[in-house]
Amino acid sequence: MAILAAGATTVQAQDVPVELPPLILGTALRADRDIRDTPVAASVVSGETLERRQADTIEELIGDVPGVSIEGGPRSVAQEINIRGFQDEQVVLRFDGGRFNFNRAHSGRFFFDPDIVQKVEVVRGGGSTLFGSGAIGGVVAVETKDVEDLLLPGQTTGARLRFGYSDNGQVWSPSATVYGDYGSFDALAFIGGREFGTSLEDGNGDEILRSEVDSLNGLIKLGFEPTEDQRFELNLSYYEDDGLVPPNANTEADPDPRTGNDSERSAEIFTYRMSWDWNPEGSDLVDLSVLLYGNTLEIQDDRIRDGRADFTEYDTIGFEVTNRSRFDVGVPVDLVYGVEAFRDEQSGTRNGAARVQFPDAEATTLGVFAEATFGVTDRLDLIAGVRFDQYDRDVDDPTLEDADDDFLSPRIGFSFRPNDDWQIFGNIARAFRAPTLTELYNDGVHFSYGFRNGVEFTNNFLPNPDLEAEESTQVELGARFDRANMFRPGDSLRLSANAYYADVENFIDAIVFEPGQGPRVPGSPTVLATSTQRNIDAELYGFEAELDYDAGNWFGGLALTLPEGEAKNGEELGSIPQARLTATLGYRPTSEWTVGARATFAGDQNDVPETGRPGEAFTVVDLFGSWAPERGPLQNAVFRAGIDNVFDEQYVIYPNELPQAGRSIKLSASFQF
Repeated sequence: MAILAAGATTVQAQDVPVELPPLILGTALRADRDIRDTPVAASVVSGETLERRQADTIEELIGDVPGVSIEGGPRSVAQEINIRGFQDEQVVLRFDGGRFNFNRAHSGRFFFDPDIVQKVEVVRGGGSTLFGSGAIGGVVAVETKDVEDLLLPGQTTGARLRFGYSDNGQVWSPSATVYGDYGSFDALAFIGGREFGTSLEDGNGDEILRSEVDSLNGLIKLGFEPTEDQRFELNLSYYEDDGLVPPNANTEADPDPRTGNDSERSAEIFTYRMSWDWNPEGSDLVDLSVLLYGNTLEIQDDRIRDGRADFTEYDTIGFEVTNRSRFDVGVPVDLVYGVEAFRDEQSGTRNGAARVQFPDAEATTLGVFAEATFGVTDRLDLIAGVRFDQYDRDVDDPTLEDADDDFLSPRIGFSFRPNDDWQIFGNIARAFRAPTLTELYNDGVHFSYGFRNGVEFTNNFLPNPDLEAEESTQVELGARFDRANMFRPGDSLRLSANAYYADVENFIDAIVFEPGQGPRVPGSPTVLATSTQRNIDAELYGFEAELDYDAGNWFGGLALTLPEGEAKNGEELGSIPQARLTATLGYRPTSEWTVGARATFAGDQNDVPETGRPGEAFTVVDLFGSWAPERGPLQNAVFRAGIDNVFDEQYVIYPNELPQAGRSIKLSASFQF
């Protein structure tokens, strides 16, 4: 980086030092905090960094964040989160503040258009003190664009049009946004989508069959500020997708959908958020946030070969109250505390009758939490927090047992600033996750191996209502460095590194037995294999690092992930991602132009279960560029071009089975007026 800076000139005259704006964590910590004062490993990706990726999927959006891996393969409808080897429901996903708890294997968790995303906050490691069940692996908070993010200087109203195209899959991605600030009232409306012309192709030039799934997303935000210290906001989002996909959307599709198990999928997801924020001027005790949220999800799967119709519904409603107070007890104290309640309901039918693979069930969680930051000195903060949760899982099946439990999630940590540039932090936390409805109660056929002598050989789910909640003790130690004018006036350097260790009791591990390996299902003589969930003890540990340098007309970055993990009985876990290094280098010849490259280096993953498939090392190079005219008729327009997977690498992101897309040329243009 020093060599880079030495040869750099500046895009604009930067003869005087500049201050480096702070990176703020908000939703993921329930309070706006400078990342340099937080005792957790976290990353914030926003603004231009997201825009230059021209993402069509969540993997393209945040797949290179340290500690994060996106599973499910290239089909967006199958993609799910993995942080440090914690998967799916082991990570809390929040969309514009509200939880999004749905997960049905191979059906994905991300239901929004990447173009409307303004910021993604990722907190890695146990976050149960603030977020309860599910935050054993971390928290991912997705925030969409607000009016203030889009208004140009001097504007009170405006509009943005974007047109995007990717040649791999012939994907068109138009969007339109209108917005305005009318003093005490502001409003935003967005509509965007993805439309495929053909299947994606992998690095070998082979079609990734059934990958052409179209999507549409609409969003409305209405804000009202009756006084300077209050804000009410209504957020409504609608998302739909449809396409022909295999039953496991992260696996290969049958070439002939009339003989395979491919289904016509259509999904509709509606979310709403109603919030009230009140921060009275002059009050250190009241900074209140109240949120009511809900999600309604419906997925219809109609199998082509026989017309079998599966319907899935999953609804969530939640309510939370959070307050932030500041006071002095001999040392200054910042306290965030509140209550949270949410309820999930699921139901499934097959040809109109109850579907045992997705039984009718409901889950209720109640939690109270508090976390205090004590300013012991100007340089040293101590953090102590605790949360208590009580949960119930009820199933509408007399042959299955209900489940209930409670859990205490404490955390202590420290943040030490030896000087203005450095932070050293650490914490030890207890985290938990209650088993989900599908983990407890899935039953019936999982998938078919095919027919032999007229008999169908299948793999069946075995429900396990005796699953225990996952409990984890996690330890983390890290450091951050943050300085403007590092090597010359106007440049900036940010870096962070952290090591972690998680001791997990009752880790919920999915096990799929091949024919002849697993127990036979009573009453099903043709079934020779089973899928079930089990509890095992495990340990996960590793190292992560992140570096970003900007010298004006040069910039670069590194993101390193070194994850490890295993079951304590000596078995390998199937969820530990590959080691990965992502390097970015960019050049701004003028203030209007940006060009650059990003290279991802992934290592082998050979520590896999006996029935698992090892992950092979790969190297992928992407190119990006943009032109943003500052004057003339195209002022306020941005033109972008990029090539993903420049060398057409054939690669698979472990533990995915499908290869990722091959070379993709991407073009987009956005106009604001």
